[in-house]
Amino acid sequence: MSNQKIQAVIYCRVSSRGQEALGHGLESQETRCRQYAEAKGYEVAMVFPDTFTGGGEYMERPGMVAMLSFLDAQPDQQFVVIFDDLKRASRDTRAFLNLRDAFRDRNAIVECLNFKLGDSPEDEFIETTIAAQGALERKQNGRQVSQKMKARMENGFWIHRAPIGFRYTTVKGRGKVLEPDPPFDAIIREAFEGFASGRFATQAEVQRFFESFPDFPRNYRGEVTRQRVADILTQPVYAGYICSENYGIHWLKAQHEGLVSMEIFDQVQKRRHGAARAPQRKNIGDHFALRGVAECGCCGVPLRSSITRGNGGHYAYYLCQTKGCEAYGKSIKRDALEDEVGEIIKKLQPAPSAMHMLAAMFQHIWDARREQATDAIKSAKRQVTQIDKEIDKLLDLIMSSGNTTAIRKYEEKISAHEREKAVLAENLSQQAEPKGKFEEKLEPALLFLANPWKLWESDGPRRVQLRRLVLKLAFADRIKYCRNRGARTTKIALPFKALKNVSYPNCGYGAVEKTRTSTGVTPQRPQRCASTNSATTALSRLRVVGL
Repeated sequence: MSNQKIQAVIYCRVSSRGQEALGHGLESQETRCRQYAEAKGYEVAMVFPDTFTGGGEYMERPGMVAMLSFLDAQPDQQFVVIFDDLKRASRDTRAFLNLRDAFRDRNAIVECLNFKLGDSPEDEFIETTIAAQGALERKQNGRQVSQKMKARMENGFWIHRAPIGFRYTTVKGRGKVLEPDPPFDAIIREAFEGFASGRFATQAEVQRFFESFPDFPRNYRGEVTRQRVADILTQPVYAGYICSENYGIHWLKAQHEGLVSMEIFDQVQKRRHGAARAPQRKNIGDHFALRGVAECGCCGVPLRSSITRGNGGHYAYYLCQTKGCEAYGKSIKRDALEDEVGEIIKKLQPAPSAMHMLAAMFQHIWDARREQATDAIKSAKRQVTQIDKEIDKLLDLIMSSGNTTAIRKYEEKISAHEREKAVLAENLSQQAEPKGKFEEKLEPALLFLANPWKLWESDGPRRVQLRRLVLKLAFADRIKYCRNRGARTTKIALPFKALKNVSYPNCGYGAVEKTRTSTGVTPQRPQRCASTNSATTALSRLRVVGL
């Protein structure tokens, strides 16, 4: 008789990465199987671990494929395949039967610690029954998990991996809840706001914006893909809402606070589906504030920009590149052009009397907007009630209809109504009483209107961005610039035009009692002025850019 020991291989499997990381699954299975092999007098040749669900085709599991390949490589050697439990082989009835046939074809003997396998019809029946029981448990567990996940989402909680800009925090009595994750929350918010406002003309620019942050999450290749950018810009979670086609949830208000408003989110979707735009050059945001704003005074085409090297340094120029133009190819020093525009901005500073009048008008508008907000809230609540009635009617139609196409159409209408409700809810939240004092809200706008040139001349890493902000607020059109005659007469934006065309003494305010504040002067509630409409438009323009 030969003294050679019987060769054995061990197969271990857990269903998730979490079980593998905790070390409570694979390690304990291997230990039990080794003890079993030692008691039987087997010599363990190899151990094949797997981290894969027990459902589905067994050939999708890397560990199982490796074990079968190992058996195929040694056809003359008979092996014993050891499982800790029969369910580790498969939790799918059909897959289990196919796997048993695969072991028989390789002349392998299957042994299990908790069950003695045999070749009799009774043994095969019991094996099949155990495999079917495992499949039943797997499907029941899957159904139970799915039901719990759906119920949690219906309660307004996000259940999947936290999106970039959020992280999970455990709250007593509520479980894991999303909260902003600095600094990525600010990056995501700036990307949404920049794309909505036009600062980023294309999604490619948003992609480059993300890539400018070394710590921003990337894929295994170290890239921020376009698909990731699209996924971020279309994810309602960032607006504080939950949508799920799998669970039939449409625009449900979430338990977490969104990073952006619904208005900004909708604006982003409109711009994504709008006309294609030429991508912005990478370097223009760093060196040229007037690119796209200054145009050639001869042909009316926007000036191009370039940086040339010579005499041991780099020199920045604007130039016209329109063939046939008399200024074609003739360069203009960047600093000379921008300094000349700065002189125009310096002249926009209004008189002190106009600033007193503007403060009075803003106070009047502030009070009027409060009254409008009350009416808007009542109107929005009436609309929400009407939408709820429409949804109830559609649900009744779905319950009574047997037409699949009609049901799908009804569900699409319900989804549209839910989105409309979400927009109305967002508007209601924005109509709440503003936080802070009127003087605190007024101060940034007055500081800018009183001296826009100060912001133009500010220094620092955001100098070019601030200059572009001043240009958007100060001018209503592009600036025509002639190489020989300088900047031509430009169209002044409405806020400064309104301040230039009205004067405090003729405005009908009379004597206004003033109190000193950090902004200068804050008048009491004045009488209505004929220039209020101009000031209202000016205030709206300032609000758009966040001043």
